[in-house]
Amino acid sequence: MRMRRLGNSGLFVSELCFGAMTFGGADGLWGQVGKLGQDDADALVRSALDSGITFFDTANVYADGRSETILGQSLRNLGVPRGDVVIATKVASAMGEGPNRRGASRRHVLSECRASTVRLGLDHIDLYQIHAFDPGTPIEETLDALDTLVRAGDVRYVGLSNWAAWQVMKALGIGRARGLAPIVSLQAYYTLVGRDVERELVPMLTSEQVGLIVWSPLAGGYLTGKYAAGASAVDGRLQTLDFPPIDRQRGDPLIGVLKATAAKHDATPGQIAISWLLHQPVVTSVILGAKHVAQLQENVGAAAIRLDDADLQKLNAVSTLPIEYPGWLLDRRDDRRA
Repeated sequence: MRMRRLGNSGLFVSELCFGAMTFGGADGLWGQVGKLGQDDADALVRSALDSGITFFDTANVYADGRSETILGQSLRNLGVPRGDVVIATKVASAMGEGPNRRGASRRHVLSECRASTVRLGLDHIDLYQIHAFDPGTPIEETLDALDTLVRAGDVRYVGLSNWAAWQVMKALGIGRARGLAPIVSLQAYYTLVGRDVERELVPMLTSEQVGLIVWSPLAGGYLTGKYAAGASAVDGRLQTLDFPPIDRQRGDPLIGVLKATAAKHDATPGQIAISWLLHQPVVTSVILGAKHVAQLQENVGAAAIRLDDADLQKLNAVSTLPIEYPGWLLDRRDDRRA
């Protein structure tokens, strides 16, 4: 398991991250994602640690806070030294009724950070992320709240999640101008069947040295091949929860290439999909979610796969996005200046 520097910070994280979104679900949305209790969570966290994963991600909204509670208890149950792991969580989603129980206002960010530390049973959070852009709060207010948490010692580093490139760039500019705690990472959806981030986000993140943490690397399980044309996935999550959205007309040819590449490396299609992400220079860490230990161990195996140039060329050829403006015009520029 390799360690990678998170953005332009001094923090190093494992290239694979364990995502605790499957912990604590009951009915409704979170029940569809996962209903794992404490014993199952302990087994998964132990397996993650044994494989070299030291980076763990959750959010206050996952299972209405139960994910944080279970993850924190697992770390205590296993006797994990605090300094051996990097714990990330997120804020912005609704945690109750009313306009002030959601978003990225100073009030909500500060109060929810305190609530998250209590649920996790920690005295600080290593990476605190704004889970979504809040159009109802000035970016300046959000950044100032995050800076307050860093200066108070409640948070070590701050990041964003699911923001557009212009929003991230605006936050970076404001933060630098005001001397606030820097944005070190963006958590975003990125897969072989969903490469939208490459249009604007990837060039911006590369230019500004912001780390990329990838969620749903298998597109909700689609890239395992079990949802492809002619396949049967009776117990698959995408059967009941159509998230993330997938263009299956573009995706099904990709599954064929994934399977062929997997056969070459004595691997699974899912492992190849994760390995492809780990070969992208912009990617810092890839979040793995799992409902059982065997699933986690299989996905961890992706870290050992080394794709060659031919593999990458075939995967890119079948999955690259159509060029949109201004991309097609930028590709015609005169590079002599560079």
